[in-house]
Amino acid sequence: MATQKYHDDSRGLLAQARYELAEGDVRQASEKGWGAVALMLKAIAERRGWEHGKHRQLSRVASRLRSETGNRDVFRYYQVADSLHGNFYEDELPPRDIADALDDVEQLLDLLEPLTRV
Repeated sequence: MATQKYHDDSRGLLAQARYELAEGDVRQASEKGWGAVALMLKAIAERRGWEHGKHRQLSRVASRLRSETGNRDVFRYYQVADSLHGNFYEDELPPRDIADALDDVEQLLDLLEPLTRV
């Protein structure tokens, strides 16, 4: 089932992001942090039959989940993850900022994970 694979791969990407950061590869840490969030959003969207194939659709998924849960942190943390995606291309954020962003990614995954079962 795609939902379970997205979910499992999401947590694996976060662990890989932390490893990449520890190794000094902030670009790969950034992209894997983004990927962790993208896959968790895809897991939820897949289960609910929502479109999720394009980047902008993931933003819509995050926005819908913010409205559904009433938790502003869902979209705020999504925006942090999206900034990690941008950092993959621009390579401007220092390692400390990446580390903080990965902590936010983990918080978001914790918020979203229960929604993969609804």
